[in-house]
Amino acid sequence: MPAGGSSLFSGFRVLGLYSNHVPHALRYHLKHRESYVVTAVGRSFHTFNVNRLGIVAVSNSLPDEITCLAADRMLVFAATRRLISAFARNKEVVMHYNGHEQEVRLLLPLGDQLISADSGGDVIVWDVQSGEVYLRLHFDPSTFDVSAMMHPSTYLNKVLLGSSQGALQLWNIKTSKLLFTFAGWSAGVTVLQQSPAVDVVGVGTATGRIIIHNIRLDETLMSFTQDWGPITSLSFRTDGPPIVASGSPQGHIAFWDLERHQLVTQHRHAHRTSIAGATFLQGEPILVTNGADNAIKVWIFDQEGGGARLLRIRQGHSAPPTTIHHHGNDGKNILSAGQDGTLQSFSTVHERFNKNLGHGSVNKKKEKKKKKGLTYEELRLPAITAFSSSVTRQSDWDGIVACHRDRLATTTWNYQRCTMGAHHLQPPGSRRGAIATAVDITSCGNFVVIGSSCGRVDVYNLQSGLHRGCYGDDEKAHNGVVRGIATDTLNQLTLTTGSDWLLKFWRFKSKKLEEEMKLNAAPASMKLHRESGMLALALDDFTLVVVDIETRRVVRKFAGHHGNINDMTFSPDGRWLVTVAMDCTIRAWDLPSGSLVDCFLVATAPVSVSLSPTGDFLATTHVDSLGLYLWTNKSLCGPVGLRPLPADYQPVVETLPGVTVEETEQEVNSEEEEDVYQSAEQLGAELVTLSLLPESRWKSLLHLDEIKKRNKPVAAPAAPAAAPFFLPTVPGLTPRFATQTQTEHETQSKVLNWGVLSQRSEFICTLESALTTGSFDQPLRLLKDCGPAALSVELNSLAPEGGGARELLLVFIQMIDSMLASGRDFDLAHAYLALFLKLHLRSLSQDATAMEALNHLLSRLEKGWAELQASFDQSLCLLSYAKSALL
Repeated sequence: MPAGGSSLFSGFRVLGLYSNHVPHALRYHLKHRESYVVTAVGRSFHTFNVNRLGIVAVSNSLPDEITCLAADRMLVFAATRRLISAFARNKEVVMHYNGHEQEVRLLLPLGDQLISADSGGDVIVWDVQSGEVYLRLHFDPSTFDVSAMMHPSTYLNKVLLGSSQGALQLWNIKTSKLLFTFAGWSAGVTVLQQSPAVDVVGVGTATGRIIIHNIRLDETLMSFTQDWGPITSLSFRTDGPPIVASGSPQGHIAFWDLERHQLVTQHRHAHRTSIAGATFLQGEPILVTNGADNAIKVWIFDQEGGGARLLRIRQGHSAPPTTIHHHGNDGKNILSAGQDGTLQSFSTVHERFNKNLGHGSVNKKKEKKKKKGLTYEELRLPAITAFSSSVTRQSDWDGIVACHRDRLATTTWNYQRCTMGAHHLQPPGSRRGAIATAVDITSCGNFVVIGSSCGRVDVYNLQSGLHRGCYGDDEKAHNGVVRGIATDTLNQLTLTTGSDWLLKFWRFKSKKLEEEMKLNAAPASMKLHRESGMLALALDDFTLVVVDIETRRVVRKFAGHHGNINDMTFSPDGRWLVTVAMDCTIRAWDLPSGSLVDCFLVATAPVSVSLSPTGDFLATTHVDSLGLYLWTNKSLCGPVGLRPLPADYQPVVETLPGVTVEETEQEVNSEEEEDVYQSAEQLGAELVTLSLLPESRWKSLLHLDEIKKRNKPVAAPAAPAAAPFFLPTVPGLTPRFATQTQTEHETQSKVLNWGVLSQRSEFICTLESALTTGSFDQPLRLLKDCGPAALSVELNSLAPEGGGARELLLVFIQMIDSMLASGRDFDLAHAYLALFLKLHLRSLSQDATAMEALNHLLSRLEKGWAELQASFDQSLCLLSYAKSALL
């Protein structure tokens, strides 16, 4: 058994975690011209791009839960209790700031300084680069408890502090002086926010009052009051309209007009919980909000009257999920029902495929009259306790049926339309106080079987929602609560089990009882693998029983859990049974051998489990956790040695998987490229490495003459010289015109002799020094920087007639030989050698030493190409076989 814990499953990633109660932080990337939102999730934070809300980075975990976040252009600062950490590239911790004695609750980056405040009254100014304390201020929490901080624009080295007692103080952090004290408004300050106007700030109070105050004149310009409790966040629009947004603990957002001094619009229930943070993007009509309901929302203001609409959303469960099932046969979607009452679908491929089917509500048609006067909460259905889904007829009618807490009527849901269905399935003449406890949709997708706490088991038609009968005499299938329902593949049998310790087999069509089986304890749940006909029952005595529905006998019994078995699932081939229990263990049982083959512990008790139909991922949910955790099946990646575990086996704790970043969404921080991983120049001595130069730098070296001839400009027709007004004549008796003769300066050639300009270039100098050092890296680097024409000039200058020497030709041959021996710059070596031989082959053929060096180089070339040709032939043969063979 490996030391990691599980030999069958490995942690992969977690789905559905986006935000918590910590206010988000915004960053703007100058090169990408894109905004990023940073949200805290437990001990790490996630970075999303605002344009798509795709996750681009996940930070490394901190030792404790993050309590506050802040960000500047380069770093992200996160506080955990008394420790502050600075992260670079949204991931790595580069600095720790230790010095607080109480929990840090406020952070404010200010240039090269970071200001932090804790619950004990200490305000510390840190030097970001060195991590040293620049200034320390102490306030008495009983008289001035710091509750908000901000830096007023254009106020150099100034910080404005707000207190829970209501007073405000303006400090100079460079001179450590208190500049001014504002009396306040007899209410605790919760938020301070800079407005687009200089000297004007927005103040949010605990009484719900919003004050727009001029701190230069100490004058209140205007104030608003919201009726939803304290102000949790404030943000000003900077794209034109004078609007300020305020958040509330109820999840509502109000938008106030600063010119007309009135409420413009409001968004009720923008979040299910308190608004943790609301921020307008600079110069854009876009508002980013997050809350403790595990949601990030982006709003755009493009509606008439200044209203906003929801543009993008990333949302998970706001309360821990209780039941999960894979939906469909491809295993890419997981249906999840949570304590928040929502039904959601999470994709294992990408977050953009997630779906939120919403929250159940009462039937609008039947209870339309009852809705008058009811609140928003009273219209919502309670949380889903059990559900069943089918994809067979989901394109024709609803394919999901759910049971709700303390309700007898079950609801239908449509996966494709992402809405609740039209039917509320309730048995006729039902007993008062009964609730639905179990549900199962038939394999054909036409019927649903529902069990209740009064012992009834009813059948409904999913298309019409009509009642199609019930099982048992006196409309009662069990003398107690129905704990589980299952139907076989061909709709021949219906299996039910209840708290009366009985497992009953019914004919599906006639609804007659065929056989019943007495169990050793009351069953807690039941799971049927339709393909193999194996029925697993979890009993209240923490044991498992597997029944073959064909022979109707118990074929396996498993014991080992030390707590209530919460859920179980079969592998696609029916070989394994995976169970989770309150003893914090996840166990895999092998049915053919009847033994436990895998067992590991997790930090919190798992409450639900589902294995994908393809067998690649195991999904689990846990107590007090909002995410869905995925575990990969190691047996699909390679051979896994499974052996029966002993009865006294002590499982090892396995760490819950974390969030991973999609490769297509990763952010590249170009401002810190020096830390980017650099690949080795040569991966192996036996390999051939090509240069990274473009083909235009070496492929056309042999055709430079043709390129120059083709690119030679055609001389434009010259205009004839203007004839002089008086033609010159030769003095004498006979008038004759004077002919123009060439001067000595004109007859001299303008082409200088090469010997006049001959001087050694930098390449020739480094080539001569390389002969003594034995390293040709420097001359090769110079050749790489040359263009084709300059390279031709450098090689021409190696010959004696070009100002070089015969020894330089031999040194160049040695350089090519070293390039071929190292295997690096393979393409450049051949291109340089071809041009070299074209220019100097005639003179080299008359030198015996040079010919000997060329023969040695020829043998090295033939050897290298023979190895490459063998690899090419093998690859081509394998490719040809794969294309033509009948596999």
